[in-house]
Formats: sequence, structure tokens, C-alpha cells
Amino acid sequence: MADSRLFRSFAGPLIAEACERNEEQAPAYARPPEQALAQMAATGCLNATFYATAGDHLNRVLGLTQTLSTDFIARTAIYSRERGHMKDMPALLVAVLAQRDVRLMERIFDRVIDSPRMLRTFVQILRSGVVGRKSFGSAPKRCVRRWLDQRTGAAIFAASVGEAPSLADIVKMVRPKPANEEREALYGYLIGKQVPAGQLPDVVRHFEAFKAGQATDLPDVPFQMLTSQALDTRAWQQIARQGSWQMTRMNLNTFARHGVFADAEVTDMVANRLRDPREISKARVLPYQLMAAALMTGEEVPAYVRHALEDAMELAIANVPVIDGRVFICPDVSGSMESPITGRRKGATTKMRCVDVAALIAAAFLRQNPAAVVLPFNWNVVSHRLSARESVLSNARELSALCHGGTNVSAPITGLNRGRTKGDLIVIVSDNQSWVDASEGGRGTKTMVEWNRFRSRNPQAKLVLLDLQPHATTQAYERDDVLNVGGFSDQVFEVIARFANHRLGPDHWVGEINAVAV
Repeated sequence: MADSRLFRSFAGPLIAEACERNEEQAPAYARPPEQALAQMAATGCLNATFYATAGDHLNRVLGLTQTLSTDFIARTAIYSRERGHMKDMPALLVAVLAQRDVRLMERIFDRVIDSPRMLRTFVQILRSGVVGRKSFGSAPKRCVRRWLDQRTGAAIFAASVGEAPSLADIVKMVRPKPANEEREALYGYLIGKQVPAGQLPDVVRHFEAFKAGQATDLPDVPFQMLTSQALDTRAWQQIARQGSWQMTRMNLNTFARHGVFADAEVTDMVANRLRDPREISKARVLPYQLMAAALMTGEEVPAYVRHALEDAMELAIANVPVIDGRVFICPDVSGSMESPITGRRKGATTKMRCVDVAALIAAAFLRQNPAAVVLPFNWNVVSHRLSARESVLSNARELSALCHGGTNVSAPITGLNRGRTKGDLIVIVSDNQSWVDASEGGRGTKTMVEWNRFRSRNPQAKLVLLDLQPHATTQAYERDDVLNVGGFSDQVFEVIARFANHRLGPDHWVGEINAVAV
């Protein structure tokens, strides 16, 4: 009789051989090039992560763009910015197009390079030479000039906050043609020329008068322009009144330190802004940003304002789907998930970890699907009970506190198989770098072996692997019943819902990107 260890049979369809190795040198499946770029674009931040350096990520993206069509690169850039709300990665893809297909670059430029921060990033990347060119050339210059022409003088002045490169550097580089005397004076002012003050936009004149002590009312400019001045409590309260939604979220502790919340009217205004549905939509709020604000906001910030963050969270997750059938949400709480969600970068590393975002996604699903079962895992499933009646943030904090141990992506499915559990959807939220179960899969990964067993009992069930970090491998390959998707914006909820409800095509997530209009 043949050795059963060599020729054992598995439930379900034949499993593809796991020919690749993940970052832990355990068996895994390589992502196809289109899916790999999509993954990088939805989660990539070009910073160091738990397993890879910033240079590794950059080289991987550039390598992928050489193998893919410029049409797909353009669609991915738009998807990454408009739906994934990424910053560095879509700017990099536009810079790649500036080298490979200027026609497409010009077509998508305004949709992707839609803010001063995005403009500076694009210019910085192109000038660095990493995409194969250092000179700007006529087409990129034309796009940057158009970007400037489309904005008001006040918007241009506000965009002058920021360095490396500064807006003044960009103006010197592209030499925009002013449409009138006011714009000519503004460009001259930005690059340090002496210009007639009377020709400058009103906001610039007001700002200069404020700096000179000739005006007491605060000019309507980004608060970073004002903080070098001696500001009293009244001035800080005015800054709070004028702030954007994102600026408000990021400066609650600063407002408290400067006495902003001593005024009940201003306190009400700040709280109402935080919970305003239109402001939340306009600001492209990521749920994890709200969690970060809630975790970092001190007790000196009034409870009324802190509760507004809870209200904002409920609005930000409003499109988390209600899914028919029995749902299992499996957040990875292993040690590698302590990596910052957007990677490590000197002076700009977020305190939000992958485990915090995984916990938030699980808690959000539970909020909208009270019958769902949450199965946190590391080496094995971690016994823990959550209540759907608790707030999303409370449940997320509980799950985040469990973080430790090794990564065993197959653990939740194995546990469900032991109990011969029935189910319709399993969502695993992880960095996908499973190694604890490395020797148990045989021909394929242990995750695929256990998924086949689960699906043999539940023939209509679906598996989703939501990857929070930009890695090149996965533990389960694409099939009609398996979806690999990346990212941590609210867009992933809609993709998962469409897949679970049999409304997503056979090419799954890449099909969503290919459907983007260019």
C-alpha cells in the first residue's frame, strides 16, 4: 500500500500547488501581476512595514508597472485615489505614466492629483528619477500649470503650506502664465519677488497685515501659517471655527491646550462638525482615522466632543454591508499585526497598528451584522466574546488588546471544521504572512486545504482574505469562491458585499478596477 502521508486525499476540488514563499519563508501563492499592483495600490504607503523596507515596496511596484498595460496602471491610480483614498501610491502611478504614456497621464491627472499634497508628491517623485526620467517635459508641466490655473488665488495661497518641494519651487519649475495682474502678483509673492501689495489677493494682504500687527482678525488661511505668531485663546477659537473636518480631527488635543473648549458655542460647533454627514463625506474619512482620533484624544477634550467621534464612526461605517446567512469575521491578532498600518517613516509614523484596523473592521461588521461571529486568531483561535450592542470603538479596543503570538491564517477555518460548522461567508483580516501552519498543507497551503473542507459542507460559501499590508503573496488563490482584496478604506466593505451576494464577476477585485472609467 502506498504511503498515505504522500498520497492523502483532500475534500473538494484539486488544490493548486503552493510554489511561492511568503515573508516568513512559508508556502504561499503568488498574486497575478494585476492583483499584485492592485494590492500595493490599495495598501501601499512606500514606507517600511513589519516584513519589508520602503525600498522593497518601491521596487516591487516599479517592477509590476513594467509588466502591465498603461491602461490598467491608469485605472489603478484612479481607484487607489478616489476609492482607496491613498496618497503616495496613486501619485507614483501617475509619475510612471508620465514616463510611459503621457496621453493617459494627462487624461487622469486632475482626478488623481487633486490636492496640494498630491501635487507636491507627484513633483517630488518625478524629479527623483525613480520612474526613469528627471526632467519634467512639456506634458507634466502642462498638467501642473492647468492644476494652478483651475484654482482661485486664495486656494493657491493656502496650498503654499508644505515643503520638499514647496509651491514656490513648483511655480519656478513650470513657469505658469498668469491670467491677470492679481495672479501675476501672487506668483511673484510666492517666489520672493517684490510686488505691489495692492495687486495681491485679499487673503494675502490680510495675512501680511496680521503678521505686521495691523489687523486683529485672523485671516482665513491654514492654521500652520499662524502658529508662529503669538496667538491668544480668542485667536485659537477662531482657528477652530475656520478649520476643516480633517484639521479638526487632528487637533482636538491642541484645541484643548489653548482653551478653545472654554467657549460652549465653539465646543458645540466642533462637535457638530465632527458628526456632520456632509463634512465626513467631503473629507473622505477613513474609519481608522476616526479610531486614531478617539484613541489619541485626551480627557481634557470635553466628553461631548469625544462622543461626537463615536457618532462620526457610525456614519463612516454606514456602508458596511448587511449580509444574508451566517458570517464569520476573523481578525489576525498575531505579533506582526503590531506594525503601523501605513508603515514606518521617520517623523511620520502613525500610532495606528494593523491589529487596530483589523479589530475595527471586525467590530464594524459585527455592528451591521449582529448575528456574525468574530473569531480572533494568532497561533489558534483566541477565545473572546464581543457584544454587537457595544460601540464599534469599544469592541475594536477589546480586540486590539489581544495582540501577540504567531500567524496561523488557517486557524479559524480549522476550528469551524472541527465543529462541522455551517456558514456562508468567512472574512479573514490579516497581513497574510502565515507560518505556524507551514508544514500542514501538503500540495497547497493549509488555508486552502481547510477551506476546501469547509466548502464541501457549505457549497455556496465564500472566503475573503482582506490583506492590510502590501505583500506579494496570499494564502488562498483566486477562484469563484475566493476573493483576495486589499485596503482599509470603507470601499472594501462594498467589494466584499458584492462578492458575498454573487454580484462580483469572476475576475473579482481586479474587475472592479477594470470597470473604472478613464
